[in-house]
Amino acid sequence: MLELFEFGLSGNCHKVRMLLSLLGVDYKSQLLNGAEREQKSAAYLAMNPFGLVPVLKDGDKIIRDSQAILVYLARTYGAKHWFPNDALKAAEITAWLSTAANEVARGPNALRLHYKFGRAINIEEAVIITENLLSVLNTHLAQREWLAMDAMTIADIAVYPYIALANEGKVDLTPYTHIKNWLARIEALSGFVSMPGIQLSKS
Repeated sequence: MLELFEFGLSGNCHKVRMLLSLLGVDYKSQLLNGAEREQKSAAYLAMNPFGLVPVLKDGDKIIRDSQAILVYLARTYGAKHWFPNDALKAAEITAWLSTAANEVARGPNALRLHYKFGRAINIEEAVIITENLLSVLNTHLAQREWLAMDAMTIADIAVYPYIALANEGKVDLTPYTHIKNWLARIEALSGFVSMPGIQLSKS
């Protein structure tokens, strides 16, 4: 059985849990003790030398980084639409995976880390990044239901958690109608799983 090494309040871990649920793949959650810095233990660093969550263990295979895990799960356990072989479609999805690791991480995720967990950040920079990100997302979703294709892909899953958790970073999504409708579409899917802090949207 797959093992997911994670934190319960991590949006990056949530995106992996959500894809596992949507794919109907059984797994065992291995919750790490952040207070005791278990993610920095020698045993964990042997799996991920950066000491970050999540890590997925599938038999003798170990995959680190949430975006990489989404790609692995999509290709190993999912239908082709989650991460197609077509080069252009795969590139478009990968661009959104990069957005999740860059603008989403440096914007709404950074604000959540500050206001919920007390992390010291450049608040002004994070607010500017967040406002630009939400503007781009809202405009993009005005003409389409999903980020990268006509059907949901791992692009949507990669971006979803920290947008859905934006309220914990004192970000108001009310003006962004198309984003809120997109969140609601994801949350209406059979197999969707939530996490503490997410205020479920209504379309």
